[in-house]
Amino acid sequence: MTAMILAAGRGERMRPLTDTVPKALLEVAGESLLERHLRMIARHGIRNVVINLHWLGEQIIDRIGDGHRFGLQVSYSPEFDAALESAGGMQRALPMLGRNPFWAVNADVLVDIDLPQITLADNVMAHLLLVPTPAYKAHGDFDMADGKLQNAEQPTLTYSGIALYRPEFFHDLEAGSAALRPMLVDGADAGQISASMLEGSWADIGTIERLEAARAHHAGQLM
Repeated sequence: MTAMILAAGRGERMRPLTDTVPKALLEVAGESLLERHLRMIARHGIRNVVINLHWLGEQIIDRIGDGHRFGLQVSYSPEFDAALESAGGMQRALPMLGRNPFWAVNADVLVDIDLPQITLADNVMAHLLLVPTPAYKAHGDFDMADGKLQNAEQPTLTYSGIALYRPEFFHDLEAGSAALRPMLVDGADAGQISASMLEGSWADIGTIERLEAARAHHAGQLM
């Protein structure tokens, strides 16, 4: 199995920190978000990882290299001309991801989880891990019923940024920038996306305030 880490984001809400450091290399308790993800992926027996790159991507290559110190083979999918958003980035990386389902992980989440053992049914294109909607969000992204992703007027659950995808989910997507959410909404309506709750700790590190809160939390654990 292969995994992809989505690390191309500019991190506008994290400025000025991300003016000089890519968001994926921001650190919590002395280790970058990206390196934490790589160690989690390696712990689950996955050996091949693709990382997409845009803003300050050269720093990621310099830090991670070929991935051997994590027991991984890391490849890179550069988007230096223009960031392609999540769906566009995965579509571009398909030749590197192979024919089997692959895990995709947003670089800007902080997690301590075990990836579940998921087998996608024949008519299912993806499996999303969901979390209760954090208090700082006005509303959730989706709901879930009978193990399937559901759209709702007032959704109560949030996409964790971690999912298992079939490559076929992106086959009809034209090359270029493309957002993931519309595809997930359509897939939920078609009954083609399964879902479960994420088990373990999770935090979206999308603002400086949330990064500082995560750092304070981990510092308290070490005291």
